[in-house]
Amino acid sequence: MPVVVVANPKGGVGKTTVATNIAGYYAGQGRQVMLGDADRQQSSRLWLRLRPAEARPIASWEVGEGQIAKPPKGTTHVVLDTPAGMHGKWMEDTLRSADKVLVPLSPSIFDMYATRAFLDELAHHRKAGRMQVGIVGTRVDQRTIAADKLQEFVDALGLPVLGFLRPTQNYVHLAARGLTLFDLAPAKVERDLEQWKGIARWLDA
Repeated sequence: MPVVVVANPKGGVGKTTVATNIAGYYAGQGRQVMLGDADRQQSSRLWLRLRPAEARPIASWEVGEGQIAKPPKGTTHVVLDTPAGMHGKWMEDTLRSADKVLVPLSPSIFDMYATRAFLDELAHHRKAGRMQVGIVGTRVDQRTIAADKLQEFVDALGLPVLGFLRPTQNYVHLAARGLTLFDLAPAKVERDLEQWKGIARWLDA
């Protein structure tokens, strides 16, 4: 049972958006997916409450700080949304439970350098063979210098960039309804789904 942890100690980089859409991707494949929320703000749990009954089911995984509970039998995939400022034993326990760690990172010089130590630690775990690590750029306009700087920054770390997600209101409007890109007819969000292809391949690998 793969456990995907969406993590970045820096706040405001799009962790919940990425986590909910990963859960939506798995649910769209008919998987029995659970979405855990270790953030005090409980944004993912709120999103689950907003999810309409007719949407593909995503169960809530009860997770408390310092406690990683085992998902119930029948669960095939787990996604964990984590808080800003995660550190110490709580971070170690969370990373120990992960098969894959996906790090959302915005093209801000401040966010990049605030995340540097965490990315170095993940690289160390990855080299030890404990997990797969990938990075996704969030709110990225690929025509900008900021996007180029983000690519340069990540290239220097030796970590794979799985995709760049554009700054679009689609994510905002869908989140307000408890939905994801994968709950809509593909033609309505074709451009955004295209940006998720690399992430999807990594999730399925």
